Amino acid sequence: MKLRFLGGTGTVTGSRYLLSDDNHRMLLDCGMYQGVKTLRRRNWAKFPVDPSTIEAVVLTHAHIDHSGYLPALVKNGFRGKIYCTKATHELCKVLLPDAGFLQEEDAKYAFRKKFSRHEKPEPLFTEKDAWEALKHFESLHYHEAFEPVKGFEVRFTPAGHILGSACVHVTHKGSARTVVFSGDLGRQDDIIMRPPEPIAHADVLVCESTYGDRLHGESDPEKELEQIITKTAGRGGIVLVPAFAVGRAQMMLYVVHKLMGQGRIPRLPVYLNSPMAIKATEIFCRHHKEHRLDGAQCELIDGKTEFVRTVEESIKLDSARYPCIIISASGMASGGRVLHHLKTLLPNPRNSVVFAGFQAPGTRGDALVNGAESVKIHGEYWPVKADIHNLTSMSAHGDYQEILQWLEQGALNPEKVYVTHGEMVASDTMRKRISEAFGWDAEVPDLFEEVEI
Repeated sequence: MKLRFLGGTGTVTGSRYLLSDDNHRMLLDCGMYQGVKTLRRRNWAKFPVDPSTIEAVVLTHAHIDHSGYLPALVKNGFRGKIYCTKATHELCKVLLPDAGFLQEEDAKYAFRKKFSRHEKPEPLFTEKDAWEALKHFESLHYHEAFEPVKGFEVRFTPAGHILGSACVHVTHKGSARTVVFSGDLGRQDDIIMRPPEPIAHADVLVCESTYGDRLHGESDPEKELEQIITKTAGRGGIVLVPAFAVGRAQMMLYVVHKLMGQGRIPRLPVYLNSPMAIKATEIFCRHHKEHRLDGAQCELIDGKTEFVRTVEESIKLDSARYPCIIISASGMASGGRVLHHLKTLLPNPRNSVVFAGFQAPGTRGDALVNGAESVKIHGEYWPVKADIHNLTSMSAHGDYQEILQWLEQGALNPEKVYVTHGEMVASDTMRKRISEAFGWDAEVPDLFEEVEI
């Protein structure tokens, strides 16, 4: 069995791994690149392997940096099945068509406003392409063994990152070797998600390292949010939360309504302005057995939030000048309706913008949390006068200490660990920490490197 790293090395996006033997090929994750332009351009490059030669794709979870290239893969010749957990399938039905729609809209907007260097900007894939890709999906339960291609047995275990997220265990029957892909690992004590399930065995482990060089700290995220909202509302401002549609949006809604219920923040209108996040929230409530919130707590999210569904409602909300809380995708401010809110709210010092997750280098979110005086949105620069906050303690990723704790909980003694899905410094730091803590042979692979399992 061979493993080739087609993405997710040296960066936190574009997760793609190719597993093969002499007769078969399968892809583990099929993500889009996000962040700096040099990374985004990889989405437009010819796929490193002919998609028609790949027999199956297995997904760790639904986030676009792990699933977002699927419509392009199918468009370019992939004809096999795409396997994932039940919740991941439901979420992909929301995320992938939305991604296609947004790409089409962004291309039209760029053409209309003439801020693209292309005479006629084209989307990487369309909403129709996304629906075509969804015809290839097949979903399974956690711990249910299946054979996506002949000779490769696979099963999922909970990863705790978002709804439906999984570690993927792949055993090659011919060699009896097992490789485990961590996917994105959740927190040990997340507000709404349960911790990742420990791993019992792996000959080879592929481990993420998003926060490989950082700790989330001891701060209380609820208290931080309480102070931000109270102060902003007190000066007549609006709190804007660019949140990932899956996971962080639901967590933010829960915490905000909890704080209001406890009288810790003023009762303000709460808007969820993201059709994708609205649908994801409904899925989240249906799958309440997979996370810490019970039915009543899910109802708190659903019943006391004003869902902004139409473009007309979004435009009207953008003209709001009264204290309120707006939660809108995307979490790194890379696209979607949140961009229009940023253009309106950033120039006003009364307002606050609150990020609650990892900001990939090169994204607007990264620029804002690192003190940019202006940001470029839709071809124009907008001054940053609003307060900018980044509550890293609300991240859905475990920090390096939590990853080490997860590794220690299992009965692992892998022959090799490949550290991926992190910026170069984070991955190399995680490599050192794993080697020092357990004495395992850990390595950061290069892009397109191929290794024997």
